[in-house]
Amino acid sequence: MTDLTTVLETTGAVGAASGLGLGYAKVRAPRVYWSLAGLPVTWARFTWTYRTTMDVCGLTVQPSRLRAFMVRNVARREVQPVPPKVRRFRGTSTGLVVSLRLPAGLEPADVMAASERLRHAWGVHSVTVVETKPGVVELRMTGYDVLRRVRMPRCIKAGPMVVPVALREDGSPFMRDYRQVPHSLTVGSNQSGKSMFQRNLIKELAKLPVGLVGIDCKRGVEQGAYASRLSALATTPDEADRLLEVLVGEMEDRFDLLARHRVADLWDLPTELRPVPLVVLIDEVAELFLVAVKKDEERRDRMVMRLVRLAQMARAIGIYLEVCGQRFGSDLGKGATALRAQLTGRVVHRVNDKQTAEMGLGDIAPDAVFAATAIAPDRPGVAVAGDTSGGWSRIRTPKISAEETARICREHAHLIPSIPALEPFRPAVLIEPMPADVPSLVKPLAVTE
Repeated sequence: MTDLTTVLETTGAVGAASGLGLGYAKVRAPRVYWSLAGLPVTWARFTWTYRTTMDVCGLTVQPSRLRAFMVRNVARREVQPVPPKVRRFRGTSTGLVVSLRLPAGLEPADVMAASERLRHAWGVHSVTVVETKPGVVELRMTGYDVLRRVRMPRCIKAGPMVVPVALREDGSPFMRDYRQVPHSLTVGSNQSGKSMFQRNLIKELAKLPVGLVGIDCKRGVEQGAYASRLSALATTPDEADRLLEVLVGEMEDRFDLLARHRVADLWDLPTELRPVPLVVLIDEVAELFLVAVKKDEERRDRMVMRLVRLAQMARAIGIYLEVCGQRFGSDLGKGATALRAQLTGRVVHRVNDKQTAEMGLGDIAPDAVFAATAIAPDRPGVAVAGDTSGGWSRIRTPKISAEETARICREHAHLIPSIPALEPFRPAVLIEPMPADVPSLVKPLAVTE
């Protein structure tokens, strides 16, 4: 009896400790909890209820006549609707990925429309449907809210002009690929995380052999801290006007270079002849459009025309635009709609009105407008990223301070390319003051009368 009591007490203590450990891991280490408990439970629920769930969600089709005949007369079973066939599955540190072969009569849009019902049926945080090839889709299930505490994957496959910026809600990194999506628009209200997005972008671009050109008409309060890595910086509308003129001239010179070598793209040139790519970072685009007096309208029209020219043609010669603003639409003035139409990538943070979300996403991914307006104010950095393919996803940028980004810019200042046309706009780098606790090297001299 004593031995049995000891065993029961030990078993109870171990069970309680395991339960407390899993409860702690669920809050503080969700990846560990998902790997130990969430993944097995979700896979068991998925396996046990798969056919019923697919039937209830309308993702089954009637079998062919031959199959129905074989089932009824050979297998002597009742003919049932046919769900998508599970081809393979794999667990990840954040969720579960299941590959499905769609039967005749179903299309990926049908599965996408039922993704919210599948999420509730299997008790996961989100279900994302991705078409991998004709007739095959992937269900990327996320077991927990990976955007609550952003942790970028350790191993990220990058390439030329490809940088990781944020984390998607399915646990994969959101990559900014300038060769696929040359120009992008980022909008968001105050305290929405728009500046954090730009910091992460500058931090990753600073490590690449590219030229960074900043246009910050708020006297450089946002981009001035990164002056050690910038090839050029304009802090007033007048400076921006002159800088855009120089960039258009640089674009024309690069087109002459392509014409001489009979190629149509910068990346087709030999490495020794290839100019350095340039990324133009515009902090608040509205400052380039709005004018206070009528005499400034001519300057505004020049800047807008040059921006539209760069957006239309500069991709081929390696000049890319990153346009940021709180609001961007036709109400800014002439040329705003023409410029927005050339910005392929769209990232919309929390906005103050539905019209702003429609300006950013309504023309490329109408379904994403509601998701952008539903972003909570207490989750800065969460955004909806879309592109002209119609796809979209929720993302969140990892938290990083301006000081850390400035430090990375200083460490990679040697990567600033030599572009003579941009030298007049090179920002002056301020020397950091000496800390107060460092002893002075100047010896004081005694004062004699």
